[in-house]
Amino acid sequence: MRSIIFLFSFFFITAASAQNYTARDLKASSFIDGTLLTPEGVDKPPLAIIIAGSGPTDRDGNQTMMKNNSLKLLAESLSDQGIATFRYDKRIVKLMRQGTNFSERDFKFDNFIEDASAVIDFFSKSNDFSGIYVIGHSQGSLVGMAAISTRNDVSGFISIAGAGESVDQVIIEQLGKQAPALKENAIEAFNDIKRTGVSKNYSPGLASIFRPDIQPFIASWMQYDPQELIAGLEIPVLIVNGTNDIQVTEEEAKLLQSAQKNASLTLIENMNHILRLITEPGMDNQKSYNEPNRPIATELPKGIITFIKKN
Repeated sequence: MRSIIFLFSFFFITAASAQNYTARDLKASSFIDGTLLTPEGVDKPPLAIIIAGSGPTDRDGNQTMMKNNSLKLLAESLSDQGIATFRYDKRIVKLMRQGTNFSERDFKFDNFIEDASAVIDFFSKSNDFSGIYVIGHSQGSLVGMAAISTRNDVSGFISIAGAGESVDQVIIEQLGKQAPALKENAIEAFNDIKRTGVSKNYSPGLASIFRPDIQPFIASWMQYDPQELIAGLEIPVLIVNGTNDIQVTEEEAKLLQSAQKNASLTLIENMNHILRLITEPGMDNQKSYNEPNRPIATELPKGIITFIKKN
């Protein structure tokens, strides 16, 4: 994860384009609205639940100043090939659209886990699907792992661009590469939060991470170790990362695989964080974050489809 800006942008019936599935908007809980795509002509298809990454990310993978439709295109690609999909807006998106007054202090990482669990509960009660698979993208990878860690009604887990270390370690490593002068101060701040739940002596350059209102969220997030969680999964696991991901490197994926020896690892050549193929050096990678019509890497849905059909 090289970009702290991307990582910490927390709070800041649709017609289907293809002919092989139908789309229906659903309310899975009081906090969660999403879209279910159901392939036509398939009796009891498998269902893939897609969990978005960090920030106020909607069901399509977009934020207010960033539209790339990454999760929408992934869902459509899967449903076009016989796999039902459900993707949903994070609860902060719904609150923002409602104009609800809220404080960053009101949010904990556990809220995202609760939401993912509620979605799984919603579909687990249904007899419409042959199996439930959870796909977590970026931060959603950790959310998904935590949500399914004590369940027995999920058939498989797919991590896309998921971190292999706890968030404090990821940030410390980022700072070591991007702003080494701030690294030691960040270590002290994280240690303060671990000991007391609060950090006061942090550099202004670290305010986006350690400002008081966000510290409760950080404290709850850093309690979850992705290697511990993935090691405990007793279901088939697929780990995917792109070699041109500027937020989550392929080394993170390898850390996850090292913790879960039975997991399959797929590194997609030139794929970036929002699932696009980037073959030109320079600004092309960042430009793709606002190119909704740019296709996603075809190897990604193909690999997920093969994994689900096999398991």
